[in-house]
Amino acid sequence: MGILNVTPDSFSDGGHYQSLEFAVSRTEEMIAEGADIIDIGGESSRPGAPALPLEQELGRVMPAIYAMRDLGRPLSVDTYKPEVMREAIIAGVDMINDIHAFRAPGALAAVRDSDCALCVMHMQGTPQTMQKDPSYTDVVAEVIAFLRERVGAMTAIGIDRERICIDPGFGFGKSVDHNYALMRNIGRIEQEVGLPVLAGVSRKAMIGAVTGKPVERRLAGNIGGALAAIAQGARIVRVHDVVETVDALKVWQAATID
Repeated sequence: MGILNVTPDSFSDGGHYQSLEFAVSRTEEMIAEGADIIDIGGESSRPGAPALPLEQELGRVMPAIYAMRDLGRPLSVDTYKPEVMREAIIAGVDMINDIHAFRAPGALAAVRDSDCALCVMHMQGTPQTMQKDPSYTDVVAEVIAFLRERVGAMTAIGIDRERICIDPGFGFGKSVDHNYALMRNIGRIEQEVGLPVLAGVSRKAMIGAVTGKPVERRLAGNIGGALAAIAQGARIVRVHDVVETVDALKVWQAATID
């Protein structure tokens, strides 16, 4: 999954792809590099980021969807607002990726009768508060319990499990130790929830904490994180550095798969 942030303030590439022309160009580049899915984000979810008004998010995301929906790859929209979900589904988006796990009033109703895929993510707190001393008794068990509850709420209203994947929410209300505990237990999370795991660790602080590198120098760490996530059982990796990750995965798979 290639990341396209059409925002001015994302933590690693804010402002780079605000222009629709540049956003389309970057999307075409990621497709050529081997991206299977393009994830479009109109609101930054970095720690401390303020909430974005609805009209601003629609103004960023919808032109991108219309410009990119015929480029030959499924499109995902990273949003928690039901109004954005509805408009994106009408425009033909293939996945809704919700950091709030479809907990906003009206979110489940917005996606229930569509056929698009849904990604359910765990987050402790909100982007404004999530990194202020995150605390768990057992982070793996608590994330599993949360994801099972959300999936249960979705299936209870008729949403087919086949449409759902799950995201442990690396960096969303977790310490470095919490993040790596979750990484080591991706297989357990998939097994106990019973759904495929999407892992997004690209350029995050958990990479910097181990490597000691700033965001712009985390390429090798990002690739290591993606390979580790796949090795632990992740089915989708959400990345900024598409071609490098694809090449690394090709070599890893050639060496490990008969």
